[in-house]
Amino acid sequence: MAFETELLDCSPESIEKAAELIKHGEVVGMPTETVYGLAANAYDNEAVAKIFKAKGRPADNPLIVHISGLSQLGGIVSEIPQLALSCAKAFWSGPLTMILPKHPDIPYITSGGLDTVGVRMPSHPAAKALIEKSGVPLAAPSANLSGSPSPTTAAHVMADMRSRIPAVIDGGECEAGVESTVIAFGQNSIRILRPGRITREMLLTVCPDVEIDSGVLHEVDNSRPVASPGMKYKHYSPAADVIIVSGSAEQFLYYVKNNLTDDTLCLIFDESDLGDLDIPHILLGHSGEQQAHNLFAALRDADKLGAKTVFARCPERTGVGLAVYNRLIRAAGFKVVEL
Repeated sequence: MAFETELLDCSPESIEKAAELIKHGEVVGMPTETVYGLAANAYDNEAVAKIFKAKGRPADNPLIVHISGLSQLGGIVSEIPQLALSCAKAFWSGPLTMILPKHPDIPYITSGGLDTVGVRMPSHPAAKALIEKSGVPLAAPSANLSGSPSPTTAAHVMADMRSRIPAVIDGGECEAGVESTVIAFGQNSIRILRPGRITREMLLTVCPDVEIDSGVLHEVDNSRPVASPGMKYKHYSPAADVIIVSGSAEQFLYYVKNNLTDDTLCLIFDESDLGDLDIPHILLGHSGEQQAHNLFAALRDADKLGAKTVFARCPERTGVGLAVYNRLIRAAGFKVVEL
């Protein structure tokens, strides 16, 4: 079915209209503080199936359930560890997803066939209002075609989802720019499955034992079940061939000069990274927060500019920079040049 996709504002009337679509089993583009999501009733098998169809998403890639209050957890998860409650108190509402045992009411299509489910409470006022007006928790992966860069503006969603869904709520540019941090729990420990704006250093204020899953920095076997979205398959990728170049600014410039083609574009921290070399480039910024905010828009712009090859400076692999690196290596298909 093809839709005349409507672009809605964040007025109460528009939120009400979007909520009615949710109640009738449809999918709506929803802004969050991380990236835009494709939202549908998390309890409705058929509605969730429409998310997978709109995205072209593999069925074993689990979705994250979004809530507006802790009272909703009872119908989503069967158990809430004390450490999870401590994390919720510290970081919700905000960009943190927790993997917990699934309640029987959550269908397996939502959890990607797993007995666990990811849950988070977004801080974006439009997302919270939509959840409240819909009266149900919302399953919502990123609102892009599967494998392409995640959307951080309503225009990005419209570019990917026009005619695939009935409506998109325009909540402005996303603040974080990368998806939420996803964590799982051990006995008295936390494991980061996908890094984001909530960093390991921040989680250490709640729990002294925080480890980073090997799948954050390394390729995961596509036949292996994973509890978090974004851990397997090629993700976040433009049509251009992305190559990460790890080294100093001088080493990066030397590499670019010796591998330059007519269709090369560079993702750099600032203008000095290219010296006097005059080639197409996009600035990501120096801090992890700036790079996270700008990354997905930059990858989309690379295609608009007709780039065939993108050389990206390697971000720091600490703090929010770890989230940027995690997204970049998947966009690059794990092609990293270490200088």
